[in-house]
Amino acid sequence: MKIRLACVAMLMAAMLSERAGSENPRWRLTWSDEFNGADGSSPDPAKWKFDIGGGRWGNRELESYTSRAENVEQRGGNLVITARKEEYKGIDGVVRHFTSGRIKTRGLFAQAYGRFEARIQVPVGKGIWPAWWMLGEDIGTARWPKAGEVDVMECIGDPLRIYSTLHGPGYSGGKGISAKFAVPSGEEVNNGFHVYAVEWAPNDIRFFFDAHLIAERTPKDLPHGAVWVYDHPFFLLLNVAVGGTWPGYPDKATVFPQRMLVDYVRVYSR
Repeated sequence: MKIRLACVAMLMAAMLSERAGSENPRWRLTWSDEFNGADGSSPDPAKWKFDIGGGRWGNRELESYTSRAENVEQRGGNLVITARKEEYKGIDGVVRHFTSGRIKTRGLFAQAYGRFEARIQVPVGKGIWPAWWMLGEDIGTARWPKAGEVDVMECIGDPLRIYSTLHGPGYSGGKGISAKFAVPSGEEVNNGFHVYAVEWAPNDIRFFFDAHLIAERTPKDLPHGAVWVYDHPFFLLLNVAVGGTWPGYPDKATVFPQRMLVDYVRVYSR
């Protein structure tokens, strides 16, 4: 009996160590941004680029993305992405009623496999759509969804729910392979920071909220005949969208500005 209990204890300890992610000595840090730049400064241009513009994201969103400090800045040791209600003429000459920020590591950093984590305080409200996600580096040639998309965390207004989703050929958009996760009692996503992560290995992707395993996906989860496309480097994205076909649109009760705070983004390999 003692031997059996000892074996169980060792197995549980190994599982906890595996789920600890960045605390696991088998993970090696390969890339990170701690967002410790001067208050009001843009994110490090050696690590991040801006998506700029509006009306071309495929989700019927309302915002214009900008590179202004009003929408994207470092402050207090965090990246701050702010969605604002304001009249703004974008680079396409169209006046829209909301602005926000979207940054990416495309062309600067991408990695296949490892642990990808971000510590984030998420904004909520009707029509507010924050996301921490990844796209296949070959998006320019393979196009979406063949390049693949990993949505580590999306929130669509409910402080008690987040979503983690895979998109690929034959399982994209409304057919994405998604998990809805109810956060533990007392841990509303807008009231504090939480770590949102994926641990990605060949033929296996696991999603985490802090130490909680949300879902594990393998090729067996795909629709019949669909292709597992998570076998090449992906780059990173952070944004706050306003409106869209999935979350719906802001109403009179939606408060602006809305801010997503990112303490850090860290990427590890085995």
